[in-house]
Amino acid sequence: MHVRFYRFVGLNTTIRLRDGGIYVHLSDLLEAAPVSVVEAIAHILLAKLYRKPIQRRHEARYRQFVSSAAISQQAERMRQMRGRKNISTARGRHYDLDEIFDTLNTRYFHGLLGRPQLTWSAHHARRALGHYDAAHNTIVVSRVFDRVDTPRFAVEYLLYHEMLHLKHPVKRNGARRCVHSREFQKEERRFPEYEAAMLYLKKL
Repeated sequence: MHVRFYRFVGLNTTIRLRDGGIYVHLSDLLEAAPVSVVEAIAHILLAKLYRKPIQRRHEARYRQFVSSAAISQQAERMRQMRGRKNISTARGRHYDLDEIFDTLNTRYFHGLLGRPQLTWSAHHARRALGHYDAAHNTIVVSRVFDRVDTPRFAVEYLLYHEMLHLKHPVKRNGARRCVHSREFQKEERRFPEYEAAMLYLKKL
């Protein structure tokens, strides 16, 4: 068995069976992990390798460790230092994200939100429609919406949703992460064309 720590961007762990040996690569963020966490990782990786069920206690121990505030902060710093963000352009063929951001910022946030990096995605993704990357302070919107037949309210809603992540950062309750808090959801529904946007997105 060959085990090595690597300078991964995040908390990656991999295991492979090759030439009669088992090769394990772990994020260097796990080097100082407690023994109980190392045992949990070993169990999880071997279970995945041999397609066996993962015991809940090991899964819970690992999740508790990686979701802790200290490890989450370290992982975020590593993403900032080591990660690369594929930035395309905010100005698409039909919609300009910078212009829409400024309009929404004035209309709904009193112009108080600092503008992050805005970009259309590199591909026409239909699953990941948009996301806010806090590590790189970047909002990405799927290029599938940069079309002449896409109603403006749909693009505005997607950007508005990601802007709410700027206003309502992820909260932690112990080991649990709250991405869409009650305040977030309440404010999201204040978007005038919320229902129309939901119907449009479901048709994609």
